[in-house]
Amino acid sequence: MSTVAKLLARKERLLAQLESDPGPNEREEIERMLAQIETALSLLEPGDAVGRADE
Repeated sequence: MSTVAKLLARKERLLAQLESDPGPNEREEIERMLAQIETALSLLEPGDAVGRADE
């Protein structure tokens, strides 16, 4: 699984958690993790998006 696919899967799980109406502290933590994922996705080089055989 490529890095991008892993990040997108994690993002999808976190968004599902947000829909389940978490408490304020949990919501803040989820939003922080989503921001980190968005940053990682924006920083990936085009070559990093391709899955590698050794992963």
